[in-house]
Amino acid sequence: MRIFNLILVLIVSGAFISSKPYFKDEPNSLEIERINFRIDEMKSMLNSNSKYNSKIAFFVDMRIPSGKNRFFVYDLQNNKIIDQGLVAHGCGSETGIKGDLKFSNVPNSNCTSLGRYAIGSNYNGIFGKAYRLSGLDETNSNAFKRAIVLHHYSAVPYEEQDHYISRSHGCPMVNEQFFKRIEKIIDASKSNILLDIYY
Repeated sequence: MRIFNLILVLIVSGAFISSKPYFKDEPNSLEIERINFRIDEMKSMLNSNSKYNSKIAFFVDMRIPSGKNRFFVYDLQNNKIIDQGLVAHGCGSETGIKGDLKFSNVPNSNCTSLGRYAIGSNYNGIFGKAYRLSGLDETNSNAFKRAIVLHHYSAVPYEEQDHYISRSHGCPMVNEQFFKRIEKIIDASKSNILLDIYY
């Protein structure tokens, strides 16, 4: 009977753990502090501008290594991360110092640009389906001109890695499986979803 109870406790505990959608690895306090700050900023912006989706937003923490999940799908109503995945940064953002990135809004820089983006219409490009991004800040105002889009690419792994992953030409580039999940969210939304890339 004791063994049965122990097994039951372990099963129930496991169910509770798996039902909490958060960081796959335990986040450090700085990661939590950064995303909480960006969430507050996003909610404040959405409160003053109702044309964007106020239920779901995407966040990318560029301080997290590219081999770790750093693209977060956030439920703004229930205040929780509901999905996460790997995302590449621009090859021009590399500084030669491990873990240290630079950012630029300049055309042909191949850099990631920080700031908030409105996810726009989709089209079929060289990587298949992709979403146009409109930069909403001075730091990413050239996104449309630079053809910075949200797309998938086969070289981006699905599982977290201990090493850095492939890089893009400045686009937030994700794994195809993860793309299929966020694609459903984007396509089902009646208003533009916001993407916030921060460092």
